Amino acid sequence: MEESLNVFDEPLVPCSNDPLTGFFRDGCCNTSDEDPGSHTVCIQVTKDFLEYSRFRGNDLTTPMPDFGFPGLNPGDSWCLCAERWLEAYEQDMAPRVYLMRTHKRALEIVQLEKLKQHAVDIN
Repeated sequence: MEESLNVFDEPLVPCSNDPLTGFFRDGCCNTSDEDPGSHTVCIQVTKDFLEYSRFRGNDLTTPMPDFGFPGLNPGDSWCLCAERWLEAYEQDMAPRVYLMRTHKRALEIVQLEKLKQHAVDIN
């Protein structure tokens, strides 16, 4: 697993334990080379984003108990793939982001300035 640092090179803050998120299901947007999707961007889930994601072929609302996935609701926090966030950004559908909870490896895919435009936790 990569070192748990956020986009500011500070200790990574947990994203969500309810629902439990992260590639490693540890509540954080931790990553490693085994995480090809780079589940590194901690988002604030919105209805619009859930609809956008379903339209793009990734239904995040339907529970999948066999995988321990309860389905997401507006207001939940979730570790999203950096490429999916960037795609949503380019379509003006990007959800808000918790920068202190977003792994620094997201910056390999998304520029910090783009993330800051949608930040929940900075002014």
